[in-house]
Amino acid sequence: MKILVVNSGSSSLKYRIFDMTDESILAFGQVEKIGLGGRQPVTYEPVGGEKIKSEETLADHREALRHVLGQLSDADIGVVESLTEIRAVGHRVLHGMEVFKESTLVGEKEVAKLKDMIEVGPLHMPANIMGIEACMALMPNVPQVTVFDTAFHQTMPESSYLYALPYEYYEKFGVRRYGFHGTSHKYLTQRMATLMDKAPEELNLITCHLGNGSSLAAVRDGKCFDTSMGFTPLEGLVMGTRCGDIDPALIPFLGNKLNLSWDELDQLMNTKSGLLGLSGVSSDMRDLGEARAAGNARAQIAFDVFLQRLVHYIGAFYLELGGADAIVFSGGIGENDAEVRELVCNKLAVLGVSVDLDLNSRIRGKEVKLSTDDSSMEVWIVPTNEELMIARDTLALAQEVVRS
Repeated sequence: MKILVVNSGSSSLKYRIFDMTDESILAFGQVEKIGLGGRQPVTYEPVGGEKIKSEETLADHREALRHVLGQLSDADIGVVESLTEIRAVGHRVLHGMEVFKESTLVGEKEVAKLKDMIEVGPLHMPANIMGIEACMALMPNVPQVTVFDTAFHQTMPESSYLYALPYEYYEKFGVRRYGFHGTSHKYLTQRMATLMDKAPEELNLITCHLGNGSSLAAVRDGKCFDTSMGFTPLEGLVMGTRCGDIDPALIPFLGNKLNLSWDELDQLMNTKSGLLGLSGVSSDMRDLGEARAAGNARAQIAFDVFLQRLVHYIGAFYLELGGADAIVFSGGIGENDAEVRELVCNKLAVLGVSVDLDLNSRIRGKEVKLSTDDSSMEVWIVPTNEELMIARDTLALAQEVVRS
């Protein structure tokens, strides 16, 4: 069965098409600058073929998707003979609140519920919905599946997800910690079960998804027990442009000092803070590395704050779990930044963690065990694969439709 996986942004559409008989990727690509006027950059790459770049006039997500489907089924460059070979479409969706606790087949009724949740994800949810509606219009008889960033974290206990606010706000408005990057944390959990030759329910893990957006999950018996992000993806670690944990009293304080509206404060914390705000240099850890090497003090401070917050969460999750079988590094920073991994593991030496520093220094973006035989926990790099996880969930639900 061939599955199309779609990730719709506010002005972009990224996709991959899988052959689920062996979980191989047939093609992938993206359309950028949708709805911004002018011509849209399009990238299409069939696996084993030439990357094709072009510029097209595509006014909205529906036109962008129509162009993508045309490339996928083109007689010369396509990877399917007919669009009827695409048996289901999986969509990445930011937020499911408690309405959608797991991946779900979506129709008009479910889309209406998603629209009711736009206020909890105003930057992402409208774009996610546009992608779903475009696919429903162009592929009306193909099952559409929504896979939620929040779903994996729905197993958290109340002690992990409730805020110490009046309980009625949780009952009335769903104010609680939801967590994000759940598809990545779920993939890492399943992959570690395979790598350690154990059932997921036999594992306690600390999974570290570290990139421009970063989050950790404490996985107990194969299920999420705690995570670093909260009601929105703003809570938790220091990120590229997001502040992570701060004293909430700073929000009205800065609003009064700077005469900023609530929306402007939200923009400040989400797009002008984090590594960028601290360093004044960049939100990219690679740029900070160059600036630190050149003696930039603020870049060093930003790096140090990022590292301390990361170690703080790992230590807290280790205690919550009562110990861990493994720590997993993933995401752009986790997979590629040897210095971050080394310094984190040095801090964890007090817990008996030991890694092969020479091996660590040579590895970028590859699946490998870094810990030594005498380490108290295994330490791994595992490149995440959220698209494959979405495809797997989509396949399972699409097969249910076929059986019914």
